[in-house]
Amino acid sequence: MSRIAIDEERCKGCLLCVEVCPKSIIVASSRFNTKGYKVAEVPEAAMEKCTGCASCAQMCPDVAIKVWRSVKSKAKENA
Repeated sequence: MSRIAIDEERCKGCLLCVEVCPKSIIVASSRFNTKGYKVAEVPEAAMEKCTGCASCAQMCPDVAIKVWRSVKSKAKENA
């Protein structure tokens, strides 16, 4: 399973990541960071839908997003 981590202290709430996510799993949070910005988040239940495309990380102007992409094993691909 691919995963997204958003550094909430770097996030300025521009929500460009929300716009580019092809699975629409990134949402605006109700929380604020210490600088007063409303941050983006991925609800844990939606994380399993992440494909690891990294569009969100590429779009983020504050480099606040890291993406870990799952690697499928050869045995699963051939099954």
